Amino acid sequence: MDAALDKSRKIGTRERNKNDKLRRIKSSALELFVSKGFDDTTTREIASAAGVGLGTVFVYAETKRDLLFLIVNDDLEDCVNRSIQACSTERSLFQNIMAILGIHYEYFSRLPVLSRQALREMYFYQSGKQAERFMRTRERLSGLLERLIEEASVARVIHSDESTQAIAQTIFAIYQVDLRRWLSTDDLNLDSAMEHLGHQLKVLMKGLSPRPEALA
Repeated sequence: MDAALDKSRKIGTRERNKNDKLRRIKSSALELFVSKGFDDTTTREIASAAGVGLGTVFVYAETKRDLLFLIVNDDLEDCVNRSIQACSTERSLFQNIMAILGIHYEYFSRLPVLSRQALREMYFYQSGKQAERFMRTRERLSGLLERLIEEASVARVIHSDESTQAIAQTIFAIYQVDLRRWLSTDDLNLDSAMEHLGHQLKVLMKGLSPRPEALA
């Protein structure tokens, strides 16, 4: 019994030490990325600031880009979880989409310096310890948009010959481009951002009613 208890205590101590190292690595990476910038910060500097060996950093992240997403992955997952909770059958499709994307805009506006760095690195982020987790989160967001579009289509409040996936991907593309445009400005007013995004989404949802020659 004493041996089992002792083993349990040792495991608990190891887990606490592991969690503490992870917390220090994330905190140090965040501080340096914001103060020095992503490009000018080295992995060795992060390890030194966190008080851990370089090898310990590589346990959690293979590259500096991985370290960046080690910081944001928790938050992005939380954004999607809150987005799911924010959806309501009492709202229109447009209102639900705006609620979902508004949660993400609000998150990225908190630390614009870090957000600009993360959004830049997202384009070709496909490998690394944190990449799979990031891709799963992005697919959940895209899947949520698809579900809303499918529900609106079944309810016959919208109609399109395009697939729900294609429509969701188009909305996602508008969101990604507009978010980057907004974060590149000096005036990060969230209400203005939502107004601008909403206008673009309404252009998409209303369509252009093209004559055949417009598509020739």
